[in-house]
Amino acid sequence: MNGGSWFGLAWRVGRRAPESVVRAVGALVADVAWCRHGTSVRRLEGNLRHVRPGLSPRQLRTLSHAGMRSYMRYYGEAFTLSALTREQLAARVRTIGEDRLRGVLERGERVVIAIGHQGNWDLAGAWATQYLASVTTVAERLEPEEVFQEFLAFREGLGMTIFPLTGGRDVFRELLRAVGTGSGAGLVPLVADRDLTSRGIEVSLFGAPARVAAGPAALAVSTGAPLFAASIWYERLVGERRRRAGSPWGIVIAFRPVDTAPESLPRAERVVVTTQAWVDEVAAGIAAHPEDWHMLQRVFVADLDPARDRDGAPSDADRAGGIR
Repeated sequence: MNGGSWFGLAWRVGRRAPESVVRAVGALVADVAWCRHGTSVRRLEGNLRHVRPGLSPRQLRTLSHAGMRSYMRYYGEAFTLSALTREQLAARVRTIGEDRLRGVLERGERVVIAIGHQGNWDLAGAWATQYLASVTTVAERLEPEEVFQEFLAFREGLGMTIFPLTGGRDVFRELLRAVGTGSGAGLVPLVADRDLTSRGIEVSLFGAPARVAAGPAALAVSTGAPLFAASIWYERLVGERRRRAGSPWGIVIAFRPVDTAPESLPRAERVVVTTQAWVDEVAAGIAAHPEDWHMLQRVFVADLDPARDRDGAPSDADRAGGIR
């Protein structure tokens, strides 16, 4: 059975199992994967070394263990998220900076939000659709196709509007229409701390060159939509909140406005400068909670295939960030 088949099986079985059982199995899977110290775990440790360069090898291993636990917690929660009530959603989410974001939404504007692979962005999206505004975003096309379709149906079932990153219509133009011509307030969160197209924007991330998606900045610059950055991390729940949440874990979402580059600059330069601005905000959140950065893939330029095209400007289709 290949990886996609195992994932599909876990997806179907996990949605029917008690959440406590799913959490326990997820922790076990994380521990086994961490102990095996395979390619993905080594890649996670390589990325975390940029975040915390002063760690000893033992400290780095401890941090990657917490990271694998967090990573599998995300998937375990995804398996059971569709069964949560509005009250459980509310109890599992705490926000920072929500007032500033809500003030923009109350003016009827559509807001672009740049986020990283941090915490549980699906839980954040489900909460936002219930308590903030409609959510439109992009999904990376998973393999096999049936797994992607199940994940797509899951996210749409949470109330989100999803555009596939590849294999469909021009995703950047779809996002332009959603932001520029949509009626009423709305959120367009894009998970963009990894370049899925090989034609993203090169930025400085923890002092090293890295490639991220151009989507959030390009969309904000093209439409004039307000741009925010959001960091998401886990926190332990206790007492009454834990009882209402039905879980020992919740998330914190910290919203921060990001200024787009001056209009006096050429458009391409505005996208680059604005991308660095949101990356700095997201990086600050990752630095504070590195165990919740689920980056098991290559993101730093030094780790990328040197045959990749690093010189071309991103095409329209490349300008959209994606989510898993």
